[in-house]
Amino acid sequence: MVRLARVGDRSVAVLAGTAGDRALDLGPRPLPELFAELDGIRDLVERTDADALPPLDTAVLRAPVVPRAMLCLGYNYRGHVPDGVDPTADDPVTPDVFVKTPNTLGGPNDPVVVPTVADDVDYEGEIAVVIGRRAHGVALDDALSHVAGYTLLNDVSDRSWQRRQSQWALGKCFDGFAPLGPWLVTADEIDPQDLLVEVVRDGEVTVSQSTATTIFSVAFVVHYLSQVLTLEPGDVISTGTPQKLSAAQDAHRPLAPGDAVTVRVRGIGELTTTFIAPPGEPE
Repeated sequence: MVRLARVGDRSVAVLAGTAGDRALDLGPRPLPELFAELDGIRDLVERTDADALPPLDTAVLRAPVVPRAMLCLGYNYRGHVPDGVDPTADDPVTPDVFVKTPNTLGGPNDPVVVPTVADDVDYEGEIAVVIGRRAHGVALDDALSHVAGYTLLNDVSDRSWQRRQSQWALGKCFDGFAPLGPWLVTADEIDPQDLLVEVVRDGEVTVSQSTATTIFSVAFVVHYLSQVLTLEPGDVISTGTPQKLSAAQDAHRPLAPGDAVTVRVRGIGELTTTFIAPPGEPE
């Protein structure tokens, strides 16, 4: 499922065809209505002649949802440990949760401005969970039934602002610091605990780790968060990023204008973000 923007129009479409490169436009539709009708939409796609549909124009893709709330996890992947060491020994008891504010949201084609006042901008490639129906106080066994699907998020962060305080908000919430997309893959297509998350920076793989190594499963996180706040259709929960590979950690350098980062997960797709200078400044 994708969100499209054209001149004077904004609508939702579903992907069709063997290669998933055709767009069946559903028009402007509210998310709760769409998510409630997913079975019917799947039937409609199956009955539609995909060859008669227009090709997907990726240039008009927008973030697949505009979340009311964007909740993110820190330190949700286990690190690499020597043979014989229990990988769960240092697991926290509860997730480390923070928020990204609405001004951070960007689409799959939106560049991210490297702010003049930020001198240690970094990337975090993550799988984002999209809530499909209201969830409040849900049981663990029922939690995944509240998930509409999955997309990708780059949790762009400035480490220098993040280190200034015990709360991470300022380092996480610069304008445009949450590119989301390119589309939403419905929950029936994905096993969220068996996916390889990879990040590529300027052609080099810097992150490569399976969601099988997450500390808190998607089901647990939805259950846990719903004990505190009511999750609404379209809300996003980003599941954390794996640790960078050793070579990438050793060669850390802040993101700069001209850099590009791709988050890729087989079965979900690729989200490529380019970084640019502030308007009026040289590239």
